[in-house]
Amino acid sequence: MTSLDSFTSIAAERRTIEQLLSIGTALSDCLNLTELLDLILSKSREITCSDAGSVYSIDRTHGEPKLIFKAAQNDSRPHISFQSASLPLNLESLAGYVAITGESLNIPDAYALGSNVPYKFDRHFDLEFDYRTVSVLVIPMQNREGETIGVLQLIDRKLKADIQITPENALSVTQPYSEWEQQIIRSLASQAAISIERNHLLESIEELFAGFITASVQVIESRDPTTAGHSERVAKLSVRLSQEVNSVESGILAALRFNDRQIQEIRYAALLHDFGKISIPESIVQKGKKLYPHQLTELSHRFNLLRRTWELEFAEQKCAYLLNPPLTDRHQAGDNCLHCRHLQQLDLELQAKLDRLQSYWELLNKLNQPDVVLTIEFAEKLDTIVTDLQQLAQYTYRDLDGNLQPLLTPAEIEQLLIPRGSLTPAERLVVESHVSHTYDFLRKIPWTKHLQNVPKIAGSHHEKLDGSGYPRGLTAIDIPVQSQIMTIADIYDALTASDRPYKPRLSLDRTLAILHQEATAGKIESNLLELFEQRQVYSVLSDLNPV
Repeated sequence: MTSLDSFTSIAAERRTIEQLLSIGTALSDCLNLTELLDLILSKSREITCSDAGSVYSIDRTHGEPKLIFKAAQNDSRPHISFQSASLPLNLESLAGYVAITGESLNIPDAYALGSNVPYKFDRHFDLEFDYRTVSVLVIPMQNREGETIGVLQLIDRKLKADIQITPENALSVTQPYSEWEQQIIRSLASQAAISIERNHLLESIEELFAGFITASVQVIESRDPTTAGHSERVAKLSVRLSQEVNSVESGILAALRFNDRQIQEIRYAALLHDFGKISIPESIVQKGKKLYPHQLTELSHRFNLLRRTWELEFAEQKCAYLLNPPLTDRHQAGDNCLHCRHLQQLDLELQAKLDRLQSYWELLNKLNQPDVVLTIEFAEKLDTIVTDLQQLAQYTYRDLDGNLQPLLTPAEIEQLLIPRGSLTPAERLVVESHVSHTYDFLRKIPWTKHLQNVPKIAGSHHEKLDGSGYPRGLTAIDIPVQSQIMTIADIYDALTASDRPYKPRLSLDRTLAILHQEATAGKIESNLLELFEQRQVYSVLSDLNPV
């Protein structure tokens, strides 16, 4: 070899090493498995000037291990569509032999295999697409433990990169793979194996997160069946609105863009936005009316006890009167009998008291319904209702120990006069605390880098742009735009979801009107709401048919 040839060879090897270094960087940056496999294959072909190649992975997850055909490239047949397929993991195929033994195969001519080898070359592709495979290099992709996780196969090392191979010219325009190239590709295959394992690890972590999130949502919704599906619907709405934002080309939203990772972050935050409700007592979470069921039952017992007490008292009065009537009230025939009139008067007094008590009971049951105080019927006579309740509060009964107790307590009166919804101010604060609990819980999770904003996004979905939201009273500048998106989705679903014990389902028009009122008041982002309505983002909920 002349000094010039030696210099040329050294320069070529240096270029190859530089290529390997750049490939290593590229492999580290690639997170998508399909893209990673295509990158591995294209770079291997580039280094060796190979016309074609393929990548196989080993699947050991179901039953017998098998080889999965994951990627393929062919410069001479660029328009052929390759589909994933599998083949048995045995010694009969080139890839199978390399996968099992861990040995490399460097074959000068695939059609001239000796009879003493266990493997054979499958010519189906060549016959179907009028191709000719000559030189083949098959390399195992092994991880740090030496376990083979895949196979890299290169085909037809060409004399020049721009040559198109045909059955007629294949033998003259191709050459065997050199020992140097075999070593280089084996080194590259090891790097590739590490990158693939890292990719699998990331996928496993994401699957773990997804499984955790699914389980968490199930736990949340199992505590309140009436809101089942809420978290998933809010996630669908939030993701769709985020995707629509990406397509806006003018206006204030045109500067906003969410990549796939950020949209995944939004989805996870939306799915977990109510997780803090796990810390809220079920009695409050499921409270459909102003009084808890046990309170109403207890009140019913008190009313019945008071009825029976009055009936007994009047019966005792009648009995005493009958046993020792005044001389002037002796029973006489006819309608003017004072004796009979007195008994009738006692009956009338008892019935009047019972009727009055029954009217109070009916009033309590009406007041127990959410939002009833806001109706025109009650608004017009609210003063009278309050007076009635105050009078009712003066009623007493004797408990089992003989002690006098109020028929209606001040706390129960406060509950019955709740103007909106079914929660007292104290109970509402407990419910609102779920946002803080959500944030505190989520921030303890070691989220991956691209999901690190999940706690902040989820923990801000009840904040309002004007600072009137909770739990921190943030204003627009401090509320993540992802949270602003989720706020619209959350309000929409809360209003349009199926009837709940404490509220009826609203129509689409009424819901949008309420959202626009919130936007006009400066509480939610008007541009996002306009996009939500214009693009009919709500249509993503195929199972929802607004009335």
